[in-house]
Amino acid sequence: MTSNNRIRIPNGFWAGLRQLGITEQDVVRKAKLPLTVITESVVSTEQYLAIWHAYSDLIGDMGEGMIKLPTAFETAHYPPSVLAAFHARDYRDALNRMIRYKEMCPPEKLSIVEEGDSCSIELDWLNDEQPGPPLLIGTTLAFLLELGRRGTGFPLNAKLVEFTFSMDKGQALKEFFGCPIRYDAASNRLTMHRRDLDRPFTSYNAELLEVLTPVLDQTLHDKRSSQSISEIVKWILKRNLTGDHQELRDVASELGMSERTIQRRLMDEETSFKQLLSQARHEQARAYLADPLLEIKEVAFLVGYKDQSSFYRAFRIWEGDTPLNWRNHHINITHIN
Repeated sequence: MTSNNRIRIPNGFWAGLRQLGITEQDVVRKAKLPLTVITESVVSTEQYLAIWHAYSDLIGDMGEGMIKLPTAFETAHYPPSVLAAFHARDYRDALNRMIRYKEMCPPEKLSIVEEGDSCSIELDWLNDEQPGPPLLIGTTLAFLLELGRRGTGFPLNAKLVEFTFSMDKGQALKEFFGCPIRYDAASNRLTMHRRDLDRPFTSYNAELLEVLTPVLDQTLHDKRSSQSISEIVKWILKRNLTGDHQELRDVASELGMSERTIQRRLMDEETSFKQLLSQARHEQARAYLADPLLEIKEVAFLVGYKDQSSFYRAFRIWEGDTPLNWRNHHINITHIN
């Protein structure tokens, strides 16, 4: 898995944490990330991992944490890919949709095998160098079971749950899954009774699926297709904006490409590294200025300027105004609305 992967965090994730008494600000501060992560729709792999490690530290009990979020996550807050699974024809259809559309949101990959009277859903981690956070793995498997329970309206129990890691063997997980839990296993796997896959979903909605499925399939197709190099470069720049000067060679090294190749592909998309760097700084500056707790000099540093005067000159070119005036104007508009 390359480091430029972008991971979408649904709004329901933050809403679910709030129901557990954990604010998004608590998580972001614990993860040592900028507060703008809360409002951004996508994060980097590193930020995603940091968020889950922070949640793990804040929730305390690992077993309780694995089952609290899936049960607290309201159906109304499901993202479109999960909504398509929730409104599937039956549990089998729901699981297959979850597995298919999981490709749109790494870093985990799901696979399913039906054999005999069992159905096994295995969770693989796409980055061998960074093992998946145990809390994330447990939460994912718990959600797959919770999805079946909500969709069928039946108190389904698993056959077996396996984790590759060790943890305190409390009763919470065993009671939730309704089956034995195996630790230090060869893989992370949820094994269900195959007969349960035929259970129809009371939430089945054919009309909604007719709307969601083509859109999701197109999104998946686009995801699998070659990504815009300009979007990737700008994303990397946004993640690495600091007081240090940003160089094309740094981005090229991260992508495993030559500088000449990147320049040629950017030219094909009618842009340049310099333009993308300016756009990245501009977009991030607007996001940071929307937070009144950040001082202007802090915003300047966060978007890659070592001195405040250089930031002021650049911002006047972008917006035709000073950062302070822009902030005051937009904060006032927000308060009026």
